[in-house]
Amino acid sequence: MIIQASCIRLMSVGLFLGLLVMAGCAVPHVPSRVIYEDPVNFVRLEEDSEVLAEWPPTHHAHPFVIEPEKLRKILSGLMVQEHWIALKRWLRGESPLVPAFTDQELTLLSVQLAEALAEARYNERVTFYLSEPQTFARRIITTGGLYIHGTKLHMLLGNWRIIYGIPAYGMIYDRRYPMRPTAAKGFDLRFQPLEAVVPTKSSVLDEILANAKDELVIDLSKLESIESSLSLLDSCRWGEISCERSLTIH
Repeated sequence: MIIQASCIRLMSVGLFLGLLVMAGCAVPHVPSRVIYEDPVNFVRLEEDSEVLAEWPPTHHAHPFVIEPEKLRKILSGLMVQEHWIALKRWLRGESPLVPAFTDQELTLLSVQLAEALAEARYNERVTFYLSEPQTFARRIITTGGLYIHGTKLHMLLGNWRIIYGIPAYGMIYDRRYPMRPTAAKGFDLRFQPLEAVVPTKSSVLDEILANAKDELVIDLSKLESIESSLSLLDSCRWGEISCERSLTIH
């Protein structure tokens, strides 16, 4: 009886330790609200852990209303530039800028992201997940997120046309964390027009520890000013207004 009781105690301790290990290895849950979802794509709102309720300067400018067509125009300006090794850059120059999204992706994102921004709370950011199934266990993914802070749009692309292999067991991370890369990032996110991009600064320590924010920041107020100037110049070219007036205004 004593031996049996000891065995039971050991089994109980083993089970308890096993549960502790599982809890320690468990992936933390990210509170979210689904805005759009189909079998291969989704757009959702996630709580931003860096926003503090008691500190208004950290609050995002949400809800934020923007027309889908205007958002599509902004998304069309996002470009991806792949990292090339030094030898390849020496032979071929800098890698070309490639549109971050296809026309089909722009059609989906412009509508669903605009809806998400209109429903977002001050402590939420919008995330998206786009995938193209290749086989049962492989898919090409493009994922990321954005939020509006003041007059600035913060955009992050976690994965861009990455081939993701679904693991035979364990957590499927690409869908759970769309803003995190599933592999080493081999690209930089750019924007055109460049004048609307806000330069970001990181300390040397952040760069060493890889803590620098991997975000592209676009000043929406500057973008509107640039678009207004271009519109006036176009009108000038087509004779709708005099070039002298156009140049005087700007």
